[in-house]
Amino acid sequence: MASGLPPSQEEYLPRIHFHLQLAELKDKLLAMAALSQQAVESAVDAWLQRDTGLCQYVRDNETAINSAQREVDEMAYELLAKEQPMAIDLRFILAVIKINADLERIGDIAVSIAVRTLDLVDQESSDLPVDLASMGDFATRMIRTAIQSLLDGDVPVAESVLDMDDEIDRMNRVAITDLTRRIQEHPECADLALPAILISRNLERIADHATNIATDVIFWVRGADVRHQLSLAVD
Repeated sequence: MASGLPPSQEEYLPRIHFHLQLAELKDKLLAMAALSQQAVESAVDAWLQRDTGLCQYVRDNETAINSAQREVDEMAYELLAKEQPMAIDLRFILAVIKINADLERIGDIAVSIAVRTLDLVDQESSDLPVDLASMGDFATRMIRTAIQSLLDGDVPVAESVLDMDDEIDRMNRVAITDLTRRIQEHPECADLALPAILISRNLERIADHATNIATDVIFWVRGADVRHQLSLAVD
């Protein structure tokens, strides 16, 4: 059935539809990001407050995250198969698939923090030489910044996330050193200090996933893969 448009306009209709689909895919990914970020914030708050309700929220939220991941992946793969995009559009869809996986892993790690917190709810709290609240804030800020770079297609913002990764690595090293010393000096604190070490490590892993998201944004916009450059810098 004819569209009623002149041929010069009709030939652009498939292209317009494709870009509308890309915009919808981006919106779905941003919604997924909001779920993952909320999971991290709630998991850290659950640990700090020993709040079983927040722990359960994080566990329930995992179902929504997994459902969102499947929906984003299905749409991305369908676009790859049907549209056969080229250049920057192809890079965008590939980046979405990888970012989607990182967001799902962030949700999984948040659940790990919540489950570990549930195991300690009945134990008396103790002052530990670690600021997990600040680490949690920093990790969620990295997620927000990485997603903002995706929203705006902003490479300098994405690059700022790569710089932030060094700081949370430092925070994690300090936390492990101080908590290990506490265990050595006060073995009775081990039941709380060991989970705190694991949660510190979890937050550092969340930050790694935020860094992955930022590198994928750079790949999308510039066509440059900076992951190996980061590995060389660490080595």
